[in-house]
Amino acid sequence: MASSPKSIDLPARELPHLEAVPAAAPAAQPHSHKWLVAIAVMLGATLEVLDTSIVNVCLPHMQGSFSASVDEVSWVLTSYIVANGIMIPLTGWISARFGRKRYFLVSVVVFVIASALCGMAGSLSEMVIFRLVQGAAGAAMIPSSQAILMETFPPAEQGLAMATWGVGLMAAPVLGPTLGGWITDNWNWRWNFYINLPTGIIAAVMVYWFVHDPDYLQAARKRAGRIDYAGIAALAAGLGLLQIVLDRGQRADWFASTWVCAFTAAAVLALIAFVLHEMRFPDPILDLTILKIPQFDISVTIIMVMVLVVYGANLLNPLFLQELLGYTAWKAGLAVAPRGLGTLVAMLVVGQLSRRGIDTRPLVGAGFLVLAATTWTMGHWQLQVGMNNIFWPVMLSGLGSGLVFPTMSATTLACVERERIGYAASLYNMVRNTGSAIGISLVTNLMNSRQQIHQSYLTQHVTVFNAWRMDAAGARMPGAPHSGLVHGLVTGQLQGFGMLYHTVQQQASLLAYNDIYRLLAMLSLAFVPAFMLLRRPAGGGAPAH
Repeated sequence: MASSPKSIDLPARELPHLEAVPAAAPAAQPHSHKWLVAIAVMLGATLEVLDTSIVNVCLPHMQGSFSASVDEVSWVLTSYIVANGIMIPLTGWISARFGRKRYFLVSVVVFVIASALCGMAGSLSEMVIFRLVQGAAGAAMIPSSQAILMETFPPAEQGLAMATWGVGLMAAPVLGPTLGGWITDNWNWRWNFYINLPTGIIAAVMVYWFVHDPDYLQAARKRAGRIDYAGIAALAAGLGLLQIVLDRGQRADWFASTWVCAFTAAAVLALIAFVLHEMRFPDPILDLTILKIPQFDISVTIIMVMVLVVYGANLLNPLFLQELLGYTAWKAGLAVAPRGLGTLVAMLVVGQLSRRGIDTRPLVGAGFLVLAATTWTMGHWQLQVGMNNIFWPVMLSGLGSGLVFPTMSATTLACVERERIGYAASLYNMVRNTGSAIGISLVTNLMNSRQQIHQSYLTQHVTVFNAWRMDAAGARMPGAPHSGLVHGLVTGQLQGFGMLYHTVQQQASLLAYNDIYRLLAMLSLAFVPAFMLLRRPAGGGAPAH
């Protein structure tokens, strides 16, 4: 590995003490081009994130085109996620070996070609293969773009750089379903892939002209050692199997399925073998010694919790609006779109405060507090909630995440020396990506279990014959569990058992959503004081020296 302890003339045991932020050294690129560099890498990163969500809404149309079942067509999403998860941790190593600019440029070009092939796919098998290629190509864009921006911008503007970059990263998942729904309804599902072509071409041209590798990275290519084939195979097997389990385990009832147990065991063994091998290999593909830096571990933990809360809410909101309120996919997309507005405002505020030398660490605590308040409000949504009641919690949740993300990104990458910033970005995004997948799986599993619990309770206590009596009892016991719901169930008895059963299911789902929203709120509240554990990074509010 080009940035191994040997290459910087320091023993591995001393690396954890390198927290003086040499990563904030002046960039190789001319400062007059820094915003052009930012736009170039933002375009690539936004495309990659957008394609993780824009395809979701057009799956039913693909299902019809390919005559596939729901389970079969879902491999369009799984293939992208698996390829992306495998390649993200390899980004730092590939960049050090072949050059960051070259790797980023090739990734954008391959991503554009794969997007065109996805749009032209004539069968489900072709689509899955092209999505694998697309996911593998897109993996480099997020960690590489972070490393490029941290090297391009001076220390006092690194927070601003992360805020600007984060606008696209945080807004893309929100805009994806809305944009994808509009394109699918008005054009064709294939245009969800074709729209990547012009943007990707512009990004490739800008990267070619304005992005350059720093001197240390060019020198590192000449010192590259032998390729760690065993490490690559173990990492690919471990992360690939883990991503498949996390993405598809719910459909198989988790560990009640033999293949889930087998894949999980194989993933754990492969990852253990990978760690043991990397600690001994002279030129490892993943610099695990970065995990010995306390500030890196703290920052990654905080960002993982934020991602869990944000992705959990992003997963639940459209489902709540469509399943319980009867919104169409297009209307649900419009309802959650204000989150992007909140994120944009917060990113701009954090970036400008950081640029003026103001300590932005307290904004991390403020962001978690806003997330706690908004998810707690969502936990009180009822079936009669209107658009006005949805707008403010959704918009403010975007504001909360926007206050946390740029400071944490700058803090995480600023605690390692410049020679290892690419490896730190890869490791950071690998942990974040895996953590978000685990969080989404936990939220999905918890949603099903809480719905079953509430449905079981309601069906045991509510029947056509005792509904009126339970309603009266509930009125006398306002603090009793579920007592406030019985009145809504009474109407169902007048329609017969079928209507009553439907109402019970609906109320059980509502209670399950409320439970998870409140759980996310409590988790956010617990991390409000976490910003006090952070050191003040040079790029996160300190003035330039």
